[in-house]
Amino acid sequence: MLLLFAAVCCAAPVGNAISAYVVLTTGQQDDGQVAEGGNAADIPPRMLAAYKKAVRQVGTYVPKCQGMRWPILAGIAKVESNHAAGRTIAAGGDIRPKIYGVLLNGSGQGGNTTAIPDTDNGTWDGTSHGERAVGPFQFLPSTWESTGADGNGDKVADPHNADDAALGAAIYLCAGGRDLTQRAQLTAAIWQYNHSREYVTGVLGWIDQYAAAAEGPDLKNVSGKVRTVIDAALSQRGVPYSWGGGNAEGPSYGICCSPSGKSGTMVKGFDCSGLTTYAYAKAGISLPRTAAAQASLGRRIPAGLGTSALKPGDLVFYAYAPGRDSTIYHVGIYAGSGQMINAARPGTLVRLDSANAMSGFAGGARLL
Repeated sequence: MLLLFAAVCCAAPVGNAISAYVVLTTGQQDDGQVAEGGNAADIPPRMLAAYKKAVRQVGTYVPKCQGMRWPILAGIAKVESNHAAGRTIAAGGDIRPKIYGVLLNGSGQGGNTTAIPDTDNGTWDGTSHGERAVGPFQFLPSTWESTGADGNGDKVADPHNADDAALGAAIYLCAGGRDLTQRAQLTAAIWQYNHSREYVTGVLGWIDQYAAAAEGPDLKNVSGKVRTVIDAALSQRGVPYSWGGGNAEGPSYGICCSPSGKSGTMVKGFDCSGLTTYAYAKAGISLPRTAAAQASLGRRIPAGLGTSALKPGDLVFYAYAPGRDSTIYHVGIYAGSGQMINAARPGTLVRLDSANAMSGFAGGARLL
């Protein structure tokens, strides 16, 4: 397995995978819409607009709430429904087909072991035989009854509407006038949403990634070849991940197949080391094709120094066994401000991420 990972980067280790916590009754798929630039590249623009709108509105309902940001809502919605992937989102925010979780009848399907009786006679969840979570934020009808709000001004609070659901989630997370700039209070809010440590960890990870994408790196003091490398990598934001894809000339079709079975043969884009190869080529530096081989170049920055020791333009590595470069499975380009330019895994786009977005930080390499 490690030999396969070394041959072509860059699959994420299984333990780092984050999937929707609630199993949906219909399969999820990419709807092809992406937000551009410094926004999170995997969020449909209409959903992103709903998250930002809810941030502006929530103070009307919870005046004492502080620190609500769109990445918080995006983190919840990513885990709950993958931002309503595969659905059509109308201009007014209605999502079709509607998103339903599994019937919470204690069957064990989707992880539910406790039967929850019906509270809405099927009004929101389409069944009077029990409860199931609904909408992009997966509200139970009973919770929506006390938390739901009209975010799009049509005088109906509908959990299947992007604006309404995002506002309802913001209100729920802000309960009691929390200060969400405080990590402990943010963690408590997410725990209230779902009493699972795995869930909280997953959501916090996505919040950090979206926050990094929203803020962008501080490049005002970056120049020369370092700036050339970073600008080249940033110019590829929004390009699809392709297993084995990318070279010094730019994006290319990849190969088959990643350890999870994803083929790059029909996807023109980059994998992690393809992106670094391209960006450094723009500065006249030729890199070997794999992440592990790239770690042999330049001055190594030990993992023990942490990400704070990195400088813009450094390669940043991740390994199954940090300290053993032969187990390196991933590489990104450090952009400063705790961020890296990242081709993360199949199904994603080149984007800005937190330097802590991948597991197994294995230090860096300074070539410039």
